[in-house]
Amino acid sequence: MNDDEMEPTEEALKARLADLRQDHADFDAAVQAIALSPLPDMLLIGRLKRKKLALKDEIARIEDMLTPDIIA
Repeated sequence: MNDDEMEPTEEALKARLADLRQDHADFDAAVQAIALSPLPDMLLIGRLKRKKLALKDEIARIEDMLTPDIIA
């Protein structure tokens, strides 16, 4: 098995990216909904924001993998 077989395909990366973006939007909606409640659970909001940040980091990593390296 060589290294090429271990790397995900561009289609797989794009599908994963779409899933991550949807999850990020879902977490954002959840944070907003909880924040608007009469007694917002700040601990839960903090956890959701950390998960959102982790998703954002993974989104950026996959976007970098999909962007071709251009030597200036």
